[in-house]
Amino acid sequence: MADPRHYEIAVIGGDGTGPEVVEEGKKVLETAGKKFGINFSFTDFDFGGERYKKTGETISDQEIEDLKKFRAIYLGAIGHPDVAPGILELGILLKLRFTLDQYINLRPVKLYPGIDCPLKDKGPEDIDFIVVRENTGGLYTGHGGVTRKGTPHEVATQVMVYDRQMVDRCLKYSFELAKERKDEGKPGKLTLVNKTNVLTNVGDLWFRAFMEMKESYPGIETDYNHIDAACMWMVKNPEWYDVMVIPNMFGDIITDLGAMIQGGMGIAAGGNINPEGTSMFEPIGGSAPKYTGMNIINPLAAIEAGRMMLKHLGEPEAAKSIENAVSDVCTKIKSLSAGKMGYSTSEVGDMVASQI
Repeated sequence: MADPRHYEIAVIGGDGTGPEVVEEGKKVLETAGKKFGINFSFTDFDFGGERYKKTGETISDQEIEDLKKFRAIYLGAIGHPDVAPGILELGILLKLRFTLDQYINLRPVKLYPGIDCPLKDKGPEDIDFIVVRENTGGLYTGHGGVTRKGTPHEVATQVMVYDRQMVDRCLKYSFELAKERKDEGKPGKLTLVNKTNVLTNVGDLWFRAFMEMKESYPGIETDYNHIDAACMWMVKNPEWYDVMVIPNMFGDIITDLGAMIQGGMGIAAGGNINPEGTSMFEPIGGSAPKYTGMNIINPLAAIEAGRMMLKHLGEPEAAKSIENAVSDVCTKIKSLSAGKMGYSTSEVGDMVASQI
């Protein structure tokens, strides 16, 4: 009989410092696993810039089918200085998100103690929310085209595409997350962010679906912000937010704002979620190729991605132990920046593991 607490994890170390930070994340996961009776099997895949340079291949349909056999994918970073921008991002990351139907992009925005926040007079008690970004629709579907290309009369279109089921499943995930957070003692408030005063078709679809679904969640407080207003309030009053749900393009932008107010890319992690299939977890920062092999890159975002993966797998107690350990280590390092932490990459991984 299969062990329900044994997890098969695909690992894509990727480019630059990606393999280094994932190695520290695996170290922390295995330490938590030993404490809580969880076993992992990690299988490495070589998708990334070096493979593309050698073979001209990004990732094949068959290889994506192989990835479907795993409970989750643990990703380091994709991005190579010798490969033109867009090739790896479209050919690997977006292809994985769309083919595996990872329709939720989950981005916690949490300020840990000891981490400098760029917002005046804001501390960890003010910044603790989650952004749910719809991940497979909108402008990213590629609908549209170009006519008269290269002429003075060139026309280009890119269409924001959503159907009702795409909207509903994202909203349902968000309401359930708000309900879960309320059970954990958080506010349990869900804010829809859109631009209904301009996007009178797509925005209206999201808003009507949101208002209809809220009737099924009477215990969840709801709110609505235009995207431009949300950008202002996230800076002025981040404590107003608990769970935010946002269409794809707006979510892509606002989650980087979220990363900055929680201290920077060095602590920001994200999940590309298919609740019924294979999900993928990653640090948000890039591959940082100039630091490759120097053992000075910050691994905390990758460790946080591993924590998210554990919680998604149904191991909240083990995930909480990693969160507590990261919180402790954040009070000991000097900075989140590469080479300025006061410790090496592997030493920070060791410090987190030792606190579990």
